[in-house]
Formats: sequence, structure tokens, C-alpha cells
Amino acid sequence: MISLSRAPRLFQVAVAADPSYAGGVRRMVAAHLRLWRLPHLIDDVVLATDELFANAVRHASTGPSDTVAVSLEYSGDEVRVTLADSSPVPPRPRTPDTGAETGRGLSIVEALADDWGTDPPGPGAIGKKVWFSIAVRGAT
Repeated sequence: MISLSRAPRLFQVAVAADPSYAGGVRRMVAAHLRLWRLPHLIDDVVLATDELFANAVRHASTGPSDTVAVSLEYSGDEVRVTLADSSPVPPRPRTPDTGAETGRGLSIVEALADDWGTDPPGPGAIGKKVWFSIAVRGAT
């Protein structure tokens, strides 16, 4: 018998590729982590998701009809967040100047996540998927 606490859980949503939706994405991610009894992961998962969402909006959005698909999955052992956008260009980490206000997003994701990477889009889709995973440690 599978314990309900170990059953995979999945949340998916498509959001307009617009910076004004970032707050809603952060709230949705935090709400699902609370629902899944993972409040100790909220800060790291929300921050890493926010950075990837900002990158998708800034670097992959080409127009007002573009969307970013956000997927949040909890397997019992880890939380994996995937953001899919319409640009085939993979993200690349940068080393910004000391005074630069941008360019640190992937470094932040790398510091917070146990793993991260990119995948091709799903069948029939264009663009790419950028994901990260964080192991579930501590109280659940």
C-alpha cells in the first residue's frame, strides 16, 4: 500500500509571460508547499522559482500572448520545479559586474538547488524547459 504522504503530487499552471504575474507564481508555489506540509522549503523553492520565472519573462518572452508553464512536483524525496517557455535558447550562467543589478539568477538557483538543468520541450511544443530540484530534508 502506498502512503498518501509518499504519493507523487503535481501542480501545473500556465501564466502570462509578464513580470506582473511573478507575485502570483510565488504565492501559488508557497501555497502548494504548505499544502504538502513542506513549509521549511518555501523560502528556497519560491526564490529559485522566482529567478527562473524572471529569466523566462526577460529572455524568452516575445510578445503579450506568450506564457510560461510552471510545474511543481513533490515525489516524497524531492521537490522539482520546471518552467517551460517558447525560446529554444538555453539559459547560460553569467558573472555580472559587482555593481550590476541583474545576471545572478542562475547562480542563485545553483546555490539553492541540489540539481538544475534544461530539457527539450514536450512533443509538438517549441522552446525549452528549465528545472531545479531540492531534496526534502528535515521535518515534513
